[in-house]
Order: sequence, then C-alpha cells, then structure tokens
Amino acid sequence: MNLTPEQFAAAQKANLETLSGLTNQALQSIEKLVELNLAIAQQSLSDSVNNAKKALEVKDIQQLLAHQAEAVQPIAEKIISYSRHLYELAHETQDNFTKSAEKEFAEGQKKMNALVEEWTSNAPAGSDVAVQAIKQAIASASNVFQTSQKAVKHAVEVAQTNMNTAADAATKATGSSTKGSKTSKASKASKK
Repeated sequence: MNLTPEQFAAAQKANLETLSGLTNQALQSIEKLVELNLAIAQQSLSDSVNNAKKALEVKDIQQLLAHQAEAVQPIAEKIISYSRHLYELAHETQDNFTKSAEKEFAEGQKKMNALVEEWTSNAPAGSDVAVQAIKQAIASASNVFQTSQKAVKHAVEVAQTNMNTAADAATKATGSSTKGSKTSKASKASKK
C-alpha cells in the first residue's frame, strides 16, 4: 500500500490549492479591513475639520460646552459602528476558514475511509480486530471534530449576541447622556 508518484503529486496539488484558497480569503479580509480603516480615517479627518471650524465660532463657555457635548455622541456611535464592522469582518473570515476546514476534513475522511477499505480488502485473515480499531479511531476523530465545530459555532453565536447587547446598551447610554446635556442647556437658556 505505497503511494504512487501520481497520488503523491495529486495530494501535493490539492494541498497547494487549499493553501492558495486560504491565502486568498485572508487577503480579501485584510483588504476589507484596510478599506474600513481608510473610510474611518477619511471620516475622522472630515469630522475633525468640521469640529475645529465650529470651535472657532464659539463665543462663550456655554457654546463651547454645548459644542463638546454634540461632538461626543457621534464619536461614541462611530466607535460602536467600527467595532461592529470589525467583529463582522472577523466573524466572516472565521466562518470562511471554518468552511474550508470542514471541507478539507470531509475530503480527508473520505480518503482515509477509502484507504482503510483498500487495506481491509487486502488484509490477512484474522486482522478483523485491527481493522475495527482503525475504523473506530477514524469515527472517534470525526466525532471530536464535529463536536468542536459545534462548540466553536455556539461560542461565536454567544459572542455575537453579547456584542450586539453591549453595543445597544452603549448606544442607549450615549443617547441618554446627550439628551441630559441638551436638557440642562435648555434649562440654562430659559433662566436667562
């Protein structure tokens, strides 16, 4: 049961194609991350210039405080949005890698089963116990892989739920603090 040069070359070609696919997925994720960071940098620059212009128009301390309060909420919302985009990108990349790993594992398992079947058809009489042990080991490895995949998927779902809950809470907290500062500004203005 030796590998022929053709089988070895085919296995190497398949491994190279898998590596190439994973590398392309990683590069696509990096490209998306760079695009996200570039968009954030451009928006931050624009916001900074606008805030600086507004700050130069301030005439008293109350206008300065009002301007600062107005500037805080969009920054917090942008940070939350950036975090969500970053998390979604990481989740998408992890999902793509998981799908590739599952595909490779399934193909590897098929090859291993075919190899075991070939070996058992040529096995000497009385080697049934060894054959069953090998088949059981393969089945156990498959079960461990599937269980770990389910655990990873569940952990990702829990993390995503927690991220969404935290982002919603932060958005609500930022909104209520801005409303509070606007209410105090309105009461100060009415006292004048």
